[in-house]
Amino acid sequence: MALPQLIPSHSSSLTHQPSINPHAANPYPIFKPFSKSSSLSQSRRFHRLNTLRCSASSFPENHHTEHPKSDDVVELPIFPLPLVLFPGAILPLQIFEFRYRITMHTLLHTDLRFGVIYSDSVTGTADVGCVGEIVKHERLVDDRFFLICKGQERFRITNVVRTKPYLVAEVNWLEDRPSGSEDLDGLANEVESYMKDVIRLSNRLKGKQEKETLDLRRNLFPTPFSFFVGSTFEGAPREQQALLELEDTAIRLKREGNFKEYP
Repeated sequence: MALPQLIPSHSSSLTHQPSINPHAANPYPIFKPFSKSSSLSQSRRFHRLNTLRCSASSFPENHHTEHPKSDDVVELPIFPLPLVLFPGAILPLQIFEFRYRITMHTLLHTDLRFGVIYSDSVTGTADVGCVGEIVKHERLVDDRFFLICKGQERFRITNVVRTKPYLVAEVNWLEDRPSGSEDLDGLANEVESYMKDVIRLSNRLKGKQEKETLDLRRNLFPTPFSFFVGSTFEGAPREQQALLELEDTAIRLKREGNFKEYP
């Protein structure tokens, strides 16, 4: 299955050591650099888009105005990509492969939503992914597209409808199940505390000036906070995929709290 042509960031490489980096530039693919022939206005405009950061403020409790029911089955255009998109996360993309340009023409005249699923040459293509909603786009004269997308609902592929001219699948929606008597706020606070410790240690090792660590949680409820934490795990897309597939917020937070055990 051909993948959309895009320029991945260094953090998407499977050979990198996992790390938590909540302050890094967005850990998703970056725009292809502009050539010298690009207009100055284009360069300035997309420079602003390319410097979007993945921050907790992007992760509201509700990611869409009408949250779908888990038993709903819908058809979605699917983009297999070498990355994991989480609900609430920001994803910049450049689209210039023909089949995906066709997809874009369709999306821009419908509901601006498509499915992102993780795919690599070792593990293949996952069946659980996240909806990306186009929030900004630019179509260039050569029919390339620059997009800014935001993660929305999670889904599971139940049936492939067609593969040409682009992949379309039937999906149903995933929601976290109740975590019983677990103290979700307590778990979220523990994970936030651990992340702050990692940031302080990283700054110390890099010789950076010690300063008060920012409020990473920013009043997020536990579930969207768990997605935010997962989005910061740079260089570990398979671990990110495992976190995305979990349907229990408590289990996800506990696994994220134990991320320090990974090499």
